[in-house]
Amino acid sequence: MLHDSLDSWAARQAGGVWAAEARRNITYGEARAASRRLAANLWRAGVLPGERVGVLSRNRLEFVLLFYAASRAGVTLVPLNTRLAAEEWAFIVSDAAPRVLFVERAFVAGLPVTSSETVIFDESFDTWLQTAEEPEDLPDDEDRDLFQLYTSATTGRPKGAVLTQRAVCANIAQIGKATRISRGERSLVVAPLFHAAAVPSALTPLARGGSLYLQAEFRPADVVDALERERIGFAVLVPAMLQACLSDGALQSRRPPDTLRLIYYGSSPIAEPTLRSAMAAFNCEFMQSYGMTEATQSATFLTHADHLRGLDDRPELLVSAGRAASHTQLRIVDPDDRPLPVGQPGEVVIRGPQVMRGYWNQPEATAAALRSGWLHTGDIGTLDDEGYLTIRDRLKDMIVSGGENVYPRAVEEVLMRHPMVADVAVIGVPDARWGETVKAIVVARAGATPTAEALIAHCRQHVGGFEVPRSVDFVAELPRNATGKVLKRVLREPYWAQRERQVSG
Repeated sequence: MLHDSLDSWAARQAGGVWAAEARRNITYGEARAASRRLAANLWRAGVLPGERVGVLSRNRLEFVLLFYAASRAGVTLVPLNTRLAAEEWAFIVSDAAPRVLFVERAFVAGLPVTSSETVIFDESFDTWLQTAEEPEDLPDDEDRDLFQLYTSATTGRPKGAVLTQRAVCANIAQIGKATRISRGERSLVVAPLFHAAAVPSALTPLARGGSLYLQAEFRPADVVDALERERIGFAVLVPAMLQACLSDGALQSRRPPDTLRLIYYGSSPIAEPTLRSAMAAFNCEFMQSYGMTEATQSATFLTHADHLRGLDDRPELLVSAGRAASHTQLRIVDPDDRPLPVGQPGEVVIRGPQVMRGYWNQPEATAAALRSGWLHTGDIGTLDDEGYLTIRDRLKDMIVSGGENVYPRAVEEVLMRHPMVADVAVIGVPDARWGETVKAIVVARAGATPTAEALIAHCRQHVGGFEVPRSVDFVAELPRNATGKVLKRVLREPYWAQRERQVSG
């Protein structure tokens, strides 16, 4: 059970710092007592084991406590994305029907009218920490629902992926084995705790006797300052954050922190030039994972040793997602779920203890995602003869132009190698002759003025003729979700408006 590790470490190091933020911290002993009081108050508020409890907040100590309180009380925690619109919050609250909502004051005004009890941090929440006796623990049940994390909804409505105690604890163990976090090591948590990219990797250090340092918002200079000031050993930074730290100049004229041991990244693709620059600038070990909300977080790991091989004589490994996590199987399958041979692209499917129970209230979507006992990711990938997985693209992002499959990520990687390109997304747009053609949407580097003709010529040197963009648009920035994934649905909408069929999904 998730809370078992807190109890175990609290018995050994009650005075050790469990988690901290800018102006306060909480010890292991205090965290154990607070999580028990919170669990008792959830029961006193009428929340029964198996029911839902929501939280809408930026990163803070109380947010982490709620994960452990939910585990003790046998209830399911539903974190809401702080960056959604009010109508999207309304959809999730209606879908999950939480009995209690814990909310940061800044977001109260946007909440929908609901029958849920609302508890506001820094106000009514304080009484929840002070007015209850510690409860008796529930009997262990590894199949009990623990979290309900909503998909990032780059297309359509979000779905609530239900993750059990077994799935979460298994993924924490897998991440712990891969990252080798040790007792007492400080870990930076700046990725938002409502997202799968942050949750298991934030809880892993606590399962191994480490401590967290929380930042409510991502600012490159603040991250670089915290790495040094807080003597951080382990940090989770998604690719967009790494790129921002490099571009912001926060690392210039500063030595990398001598305590920083490992940067763990994932959640979205990273361009090879960005990765090489980040490895040189931070001067620490790097590790990548690939996964998705439906797999708690991680299904594969690209270790630091793999990164070194990539820098040495296997450059293709730098764009790989690594090999399967412990107790996890990967396959590449065709549209009929038949396994494909080494090197042939198809859909990535996953089987392992970290896979979700299913989607909340969506039996048909659950059956489709988990058919034949495998989680179907919707990603196109290949496996090599050593078991390294390379993600080629999303099935829904694939462009079909004149009968040829174009994988946007491959074209994006070529464009990112151009010295005048800071960021890029490639999409399919309608074409009367070819069905779809390739369009690049480019963010230029500061002070640079690339032309469409120059970028198209650059692509012709590196990709097939059917993959070369037929047009290029320039924008100030690309729309992204909270963890840096480009919202290609938003980019496609103007071109596919008023059409009955959107070829690219």
